[in-house]
Amino acid sequence: MDFRAHADAWLAAWQARDLDAIMACYAENVDFVSSTVVRRWGRADGRLHGKAELRRHFELGLELAPDLTFTEEALLTRPGGYALLYRRENGNRVLDVVELDTHGHAARVNAYYEHQQR
Repeated sequence: MDFRAHADAWLAAWQARDLDAIMACYAENVDFVSSTVVRRWGRADGRLHGKAELRRHFELGLELAPDLTFTEEALLTRPGGYALLYRRENGNRVLDVVELDTHGHAARVNAYYEHQQR
């Protein structure tokens, strides 16, 4: 699997604010965990299931951050996945730990924030 290509496509889609391109990086049955889910949707476990829920989450994220940009700091890899460390436009650092399915789509994602993020 080409982790660099997946991370680059994901970063480019966010930089373009292209929700369809962002979602193309994810598996249909994606399992996504983030503290932003707790704050935005009141889910104590921070978990979203499937592309439809994730799309709504990202739509709101784009609305909340009209100047959103991600600057990569490091890409760390392991068999089956990678971790992408990046800095947001607001200075917050984020670590996304991504497991890819056999088709090269993000099947499981855990997002870690240095500081609380809306």
